[in-house]
Amino acid sequence: MELSKSFTLNELIKSQEATRLGIENIPNETHIENLKILCEKILQPLRDYYGLPVSISSGYRSVALCEAIGSSAKSQHTKGQAADFEIFGVANKDVADFIIQNLDYDQCILEFWNENEPNSGWVHCSYSSKYNRRQYLKADKVDGKIVYSPMF
Repeated sequence: MELSKSFTLNELIKSQEATRLGIENIPNETHIENLKILCEKILQPLRDYYGLPVSISSGYRSVALCEAIGSSAKSQHTKGQAADFEIFGVANKDVADFIIQNLDYDQCILEFWNENEPNSGWVHCSYSSKYNRRQYLKADKVDGKIVYSPMF
């Protein structure tokens, strides 16, 4: 199923961890609609602007999958409102900066990004059709815990 001209449902639900752990990762109709909106508002504009593939490492995740990988059952991934991705050949900070300067978004997080290594980490971005907080954050691991801090 196509979610936009460049993205399919399969891309946004694939999960090696779900396969490995035998967890179903099947979105419902509402989740699919949210994934379409995420593609329309965030992922497709990135693909169109850079003219390069957007490599999705995580899109929709069922509650069971989120819990199995140590994520929150309340994650926007469980609603089909978030994706983790990279655009190979473009620094993750440049991708995040493009999002915050040009697109409407809920959260844009540079996950485990190191300014001395432009391709480190990945970008997490979410979109809500109800209300977007426009939070630009950085996620780091400190003493074994993930800590979020503002990028501004």
